[in-house]
Amino acid sequence: MRRIGRAVDPYLAALVGTVVLAALLPATGGAAVAVGHTADIAIGLLFFLYGSRLSAREALDGLRQWRLHLVVVASTFVLFPALGLAAGALAPSLLTPQLYTGLLFLCVVPSTVQSSIAFTSTARGNVAAAICAGTYSSLLGMLLTPLLAAWLIGSTVRFSADGLLALGTQLIAPFLAGQLLRRWTGGFIGRHKRSLGRLDRVSILLVVYTAFSKGMAEGIWHQVTAPRLAVLLLLEAVLLALALGTTSAAARRLGFGEEDRIAIVFCGSKKSLATGLPMAAALFGPRAGLAILPLMLFHQMQLAVCAFIATRWSRRPSAQQPPLTVGTAPTEA
Repeated sequence: MRRIGRAVDPYLAALVGTVVLAALLPATGGAAVAVGHTADIAIGLLFFLYGSRLSAREALDGLRQWRLHLVVVASTFVLFPALGLAAGALAPSLLTPQLYTGLLFLCVVPSTVQSSIAFTSTARGNVAAAICAGTYSSLLGMLLTPLLAAWLIGSTVRFSADGLLALGTQLIAPFLAGQLLRRWTGGFIGRHKRSLGRLDRVSILLVVYTAFSKGMAEGIWHQVTAPRLAVLLLLEAVLLALALGTTSAAARRLGFGEEDRIAIVFCGSKKSLATGLPMAAALFGPRAGLAILPLMLFHQMQLAVCAFIATRWSRRPSAQQPPLTVGTAPTEA
């Protein structure tokens, strides 16, 4: 039992528990309004903290590795959307429109920061490049994710005056405020990094509870069957394998060094749950529901697969590069 307890990610357990709570005790009526407002405030605080943590000097220094960042951005905002559109050929018969909308939204979400850095460090890659690549992806995502979502998904996205206002007030304005006030808040945030990290996670759980509560009220779970969930997981596994294989092959073809290739693979193959869920709440509004389910599933899948890859790469001889082929884990030298 102790081994099982250590193997279960507490945050994953909390996410699953939040979904179960929303299914059993969804917020309705006045409680739904209160929870929704609380989630909006939490999202604003979350992006304020993101802005306060970002060092403009470090971000500018990282521009020297622009080729590496360009590969990561191309994977995040070009390769993934192209693969999502290709999966559309299977959507009518295998996925509901809502699940396919969620899959497309997953494909336009920016890369992660924290887990990309952690896996790059574990695999002995270029950690500084991973920090900058994740940061640039998040910044670009604030602009590109809504634009790509409106283009690929269409009318489901609230890309109207009201939608833009929600996006600006909930995400962009708090982020810019964090940047402007970083001189005064940066030290406090650095000293309380662990406590504020918990606040990040509580904010995400609030978004999940709010979205799934609304979904329960609309009866969306009646549209989800076990076979369709299995197909969704299979499609996401293929998506992740193609992203891992393509980024690795592109990095080798473009002549990047070993440490840079590791950063490219981990930064270019993942999607951010922390950024994606608040964006989904702002872009889809009451219809977020199933739109966030594919991202939640992909998030856990990418963590498990990339942790396995990073651990194996960490044991390789220093003189050799980490081999990776599409659909397979890296082999030890």
